[in-house]
Amino acid sequence: MYALVDCNTFYASCEAIFNPAIRNAPVVVLSNNDGCIIARNAKAKALDIPDMVPFFQVETLVRKNNVRVFSSNYELYGDISAKVMHLMEPFGTAMEVYSIDEAFLRLPPACDYHSHGEKIKNRLWQQTRMPVCVGIAPSKTLAKLANHAAKKMQRLKGVCVLDEKHKWEWLLARITTDKVWGIGKRICQRLHHLGIHNALQLAQANPKYMRRHFSVVLERTIRELNGESCLDLELEPTPRKEIICTRSFSYKVTELHELQQAVSLYADRACEKLRKQNGLSATLWVYLESFDKGLGHFRPQRIIKLPFLTNDTRQIAHAAADTLAKIYRPGLRYKKCGVGLLDVRTRKYEQKDLFTPQQTEKSRKLMQIIDKTNQRYGKHTIKLLNSGIQGKWMMKRDYMSPRYTTRWQDIPQVRCS
Repeated sequence: MYALVDCNTFYASCEAIFNPAIRNAPVVVLSNNDGCIIARNAKAKALDIPDMVPFFQVETLVRKNNVRVFSSNYELYGDISAKVMHLMEPFGTAMEVYSIDEAFLRLPPACDYHSHGEKIKNRLWQQTRMPVCVGIAPSKTLAKLANHAAKKMQRLKGVCVLDEKHKWEWLLARITTDKVWGIGKRICQRLHHLGIHNALQLAQANPKYMRRHFSVVLERTIRELNGESCLDLELEPTPRKEIICTRSFSYKVTELHELQQAVSLYADRACEKLRKQNGLSATLWVYLESFDKGLGHFRPQRIIKLPFLTNDTRQIAHAAADTLAKIYRPGLRYKKCGVGLLDVRTRKYEQKDLFTPQQTEKSRKLMQIIDKTNQRYGKHTIKLLNSGIQGKWMMKRDYMSPRYTTRWQDIPQVRCS
């Protein structure tokens, strides 16, 4: 049996943990540069505040209803997520962290699954004040649907167990195919042409026929909907073949040195992710984006080859800044730039010979020291000087809450009278 534990309105719930005054108020969280609404709690949804729309379009509605507005506090959300996952881990024999706010657990055999789900839910609320829903079933796809039911059906009180066939068939008959994990819009339209409109009809389809006319992925989904586990837990994240880091600026940037600061910082972030998966890259992509009334959208980009496979931030950031200078056009107002590390390879398969330059052992040890220092004392404790100290172009977060758990001056203080 598998359990899917999913945090309810995760970003908004994180904001309420250290701010009890907003627990009964409508809350929305904004995207990068305070652009769009990306998270709403239940009270904000009840006010019909739409999701994924530009904030300025609904600002009047938000102010009128005294909705609490927050910029994305990624430092806080990441730390709360780590705590939630740590507390969740002992409840299963294995765990797959699926995203920042949800994880799959393989449950121990022959236990009271409903009671087990209640214990997970209560433990996370008691220890972190994070509300969660738990869906339990014999396959990951059914666990996803059980979690969906736990969120939508009030009488389940946040825990749904599908341990018998008649239970999941009752639920599948009431769920449309677009709610099934892995079924996209196009596949949904093709299924409708076959007369398949709900999840039970999909579960009753011939898996071999669906494999021939769709894919092996859909065959696995059908088998999973029938309680056959075809998707095991991914205990280790799959190494990425490409690592891309792009951001929009808080204002339109015109100066080359500011753009080079940004591209150096993004290269730093990309290299940190590259080293985390023990990877190397020798192909670099640099990108700029501007909009001009005369030119329209102007998106210059260039791909270059580095001298050898490396994960050294210094070398990659320097190459990125030089490449950006070659595609930069003076007089334009740039709104975005980015860096990509392409054709990422694992160090395990690194080929070495006497006649090809290699990343030195001294460079590798220096990068390890930088990563360990930043991990212990916070991001960018050590960083390249050419990425700037605190650039004005950095992401705008006008409604930022304190970083309660990751910055000393923001740690809450208790005063006893």
